[in-house]
Amino acid sequence: MKSRETLIRLKKFQVDEKRRKVAQIEAMIAEFERIAAELDREIKLEQDRAGIHDPGHFAYPTYAKAAMSRRDNLRRSAAELKAQLDDAKAALGEAFEELKKVEMLDERDHAREKAEANAREQAELDQIAGLRFNTGSATA
Repeated sequence: MKSRETLIRLKKFQVDEKRRKVAQIEAMIAEFERIAAELDREIKLEQDRAGIHDPGHFAYPTYAKAAMSRRDNLRRSAAELKAQLDDAKAALGEAFEELKKVEMLDERDHAREKAEANAREQAELDQIAGLRFNTGSATA
């Protein structure tokens, strides 16, 4: 039984690790999206300040071009992380299913052991009752 308890602890640890990974990826995606939105605002402000909104214009602000490039890179990275997030969520689901299987096996074993103990106890009580009945009818 010790090995089953160790296995359950291991599976719980794996589920927790996968949950942390999912949360970490979600946080990174949210941070990238937040920074990209901030860059959008900065680009708009720079365009309004310069009065030029066409990135192809020869006098388009250099900072706005650099911010656009950074924003696009962040969005690309966030999209890649979303694919990783899907994989991490699938791995979490699999780890959770494995944990549940092991826990169900453990519960089934405990229920079987309890039923066996109850059956032994009932057999002992039946034996005691049988002895009392036999001694009681012999004296009568």
